[in-house]
Amino acid sequence: MGRHENSSHEQADIDRIWEVIQKARVCMMATRFSDGMRVRPMEALPERDENVICFLTDKRGLKDDEVEICPEVYLTFVYPNENVYLALTGEAFVSRDPDCARALWDRQQDGWLSGPDDPNLLVMRVELWRAEMWDGPANCAVADFQFAKARLFGIKANLGENHKVTVELF
Repeated sequence: MGRHENSSHEQADIDRIWEVIQKARVCMMATRFSDGMRVRPMEALPERDENVICFLTDKRGLKDDEVEICPEVYLTFVYPNENVYLALTGEAFVSRDPDCARALWDRQQDGWLSGPDDPNLLVMRVELWRAEMWDGPANCAVADFQFAKARLFGIKANLGENHKVTVELF
């Protein structure tokens, strides 16, 4: 199915994916470099209508060089309050775009760069291809109790139903 031909069930999964991105806000971004993979935390600035997640980044951090060589990136989000894990794959594009940076800028970036016109500020846009989500029982107290019970009695923890979904996003 194309991006605009999603079934109602698949659309609910896509809605949940974007909800997790919004709630988690910070992800781990993995890029490739000559010696393997490099992973770092990044604040996600989602633009759902464009199927894109934007990031404001400092050019001195080398992400732009890594993305230029290999634009495929991996993003992982964890939202422990709801026991949900999300892995995204996409293609990254980096640019010096003060207008876009100004639109995305908020007070949280003040600690990293001097402002949206900082000459070291780059905008990274990740066009999403695929999402894999593991959505478990939301109640962590119940999960903790089930793990303790499993250890005590030597049985498998009953965590209820987990929902795993893979969605093509392009």
